[in-house]
Amino acid sequence: MEKKASVSARIALALKRHGVTEIFGQSNPPTVLLAAESMGIRQIGYRQENAGTYMAQAYGMCSGRVPVIAAQNGPAATLIVPGLAECLKASHPIVAVVQDVDSNTVDRNAFQELDHLKLFEGVSKWVKRISNVNRVEDFVDMAFVAASSGRPGPAVLLCPTDMIFSPVETAIDENRNIAYGYYPLDRVGADPDAIKKAARLLASAKHPFIYAGGGVLSSRAGAELRALQEECSIPVANSTMGKGCVDDGHPLSMGTIGYYMGHRGAAKFMRPMIDEADVILLLGNRTNQNGTDAWTLLPRNAQYIHIDIDPMEIGRNYESLRIVGDAKLALAQLKEALLKEDVSVRKGARAEAENRIAEARAAHKREAKEVRESDASPIRVERFLAEAEKLFDDDHIIVADASLSSVWLANYISASKNRKFIFPRGIAGLGWGLPMAMGAKLAQPDKKVFCLVGDGGFAHVWSELETCKREKIDVCLAVINNEILAYQKHAERALLGASTSACDLGAVNHAMIANACGIKAIRISQASEIAGALTEAFAHDGSVVLDVIMEPNCIPPIPFMGKLEPGI
Repeated sequence: MEKKASVSARIALALKRHGVTEIFGQSNPPTVLLAAESMGIRQIGYRQENAGTYMAQAYGMCSGRVPVIAAQNGPAATLIVPGLAECLKASHPIVAVVQDVDSNTVDRNAFQELDHLKLFEGVSKWVKRISNVNRVEDFVDMAFVAASSGRPGPAVLLCPTDMIFSPVETAIDENRNIAYGYYPLDRVGADPDAIKKAARLLASAKHPFIYAGGGVLSSRAGAELRALQEECSIPVANSTMGKGCVDDGHPLSMGTIGYYMGHRGAAKFMRPMIDEADVILLLGNRTNQNGTDAWTLLPRNAQYIHIDIDPMEIGRNYESLRIVGDAKLALAQLKEALLKEDVSVRKGARAEAENRIAEARAAHKREAKEVRESDASPIRVERFLAEAEKLFDDDHIIVADASLSSVWLANYISASKNRKFIFPRGIAGLGWGLPMAMGAKLAQPDKKVFCLVGDGGFAHVWSELETCKREKIDVCLAVINNEILAYQKHAERALLGASTSACDLGAVNHAMIANACGIKAIRISQASEIAGALTEAFAHDGSVVLDVIMEPNCIPPIPFMGKLEPGI
C-alpha cells in the first residue's frame, strides 16, 4: 500500500535520510520542525538567525556532514544571509530550509513577503522554491547535492506556507534511499598527465614549497599532505584557513603566512624562503588578498602549480599548471608520481630547508620573547596565549572570531599534532567566534573547545550564552576586554593619524553577563592569574567565560600597523 504523509513530514523524512540529526532553528518553519523533532532530529534553538548559521557552519566543518539551518520568511531570512555569505566565500556546505509566503499571496504584499529568490541569489550556489507537492523529495535531494558537491557551499530551499501547513497527506517517494548529507560528496581525481608534469616540476625544483589553504581541510586531506611533506621532503606553508593541515612542529613546516608577517609575526623570518621559491604548489588555496599580502607576498617569477576542486580558482591570480580535482585524491596521486621520479634533489635539499626553517622559528621566539613573558598589567594578548598554549590538548578545537582574534591565534598558537582551527575568513565578519565554537562542540562533544573573541565581536552574540546553558554546550570563551575596536582603531591611527569615536567602547563586565545566564565566569587582570584560570576553566563541567583585562595597545604583526609600535 502506498505510504503517505504531509509535505512537512516528507521534508523531515528526507532530512533524516540524509543523516541529519540536528537542525539549527528557532521554531520556524514550525510544521517542518515539529515533524523533524517527532522523528528524533534535535532542534538547536539559537537566539538569533545569524548566530545559528555560524553554529551550523562550524558544525559542518567539524562533523563532515552537511548542516541544516531553518528560518522564517522576511526578517529571519535576511538574518541568515551573512552566514550563507561566509559559507559561500569560504566553501562550506549548508542547507537552509526557509519558510516562504503562501503561493496564492505572492506579489500581494503578504506579511513579511520578500523576493527570497533574489535575496539569496548572491549568497548561495542553489536556491529553489518547492513548486510541486509530488516532487518534495526531489527538491530536498537537489539542495543537498548542490551544497556538498564540487566546491561546497550554501543551498536554499524555499517552502511555501500553503504546502508545509497543509495537513493533506501525499505520496512519499519511497524509491529514494541514498544519503547526500556528507561532503565531499564526489571525489574527483586529477588528470594523470597534469600530475606527472607537476611531479617533474617539484622533483627538479631548487626551492619549492606548498602553500596549503582551507580546501585541504574541507577535503579531509591532511594525512595525504603530511605524507607528501615527509616522504618527498617538501616544505609546507599554510594560509589562515589552512592552519592545522600540517603539524607546525614538523621540521619542514613554515607556518601560517599572509599579510601579518610584520614585527613579531610567527612567519616573519620565513620571507627569504618565499622570495627564493622557484616552484610553488597552491593547494586548495583561493590566493585571496589577505593570504597573499595584497598579491605581493608570492614571487611573480616562480612557476606555479594549482590544485583545486573549482576550475575558476585555478590561475585566478597566478598563472599555473592547472590540476582540477579533489585535494585528497590529487595529493595521493602526486605523491605516487613524485616517488617514481628521481627525488634525490628534494632529499639532498632537505637539511638546508630544515635548518632555515629552524633558524626562522628561533628568530621569531627571540623577537617575541619579551611580550610572551610580559608580566604587564593590563595583560598582553601574547602572554595570555603563551600560557594557553601550554594547557591545550593536542586535539583541542581552537576557534577565533574575525579581525585581530584570528591574527593572534594564527601567530601565537601552534598547530600541534591534531589540533583543529576554525577561522571565519570568508568575509571575516565580527560575531562568528562564540557561535562557531558552539557548533564545533555540538559536532565533536568529546573534544575541548577554546574560543578567542574581542569585546567588540562578542557584543554581537552575548545572547547565545543563554543558548550554551540551555542546550548544554560546553565551550571555554576568552574575551579580549580592552574597551576598543582594536583592528579598526589601530588601522585608522596607522593610516590616517587618528581614529573615530566609534572605536572606543564602554567598560563592560563580561563576567557579570555570563553569570546572569548561569555560566561560570572568571575575571583575569594579572598575568599571574592566567594559568590557574585556564586550568580551572578546562576542568569545569560547563561553559566558562574568561573576561581578560587586556592591554589596548598590543600591536599585531601587521606591517602597516608597525609604525604604532615604539622603536619600530
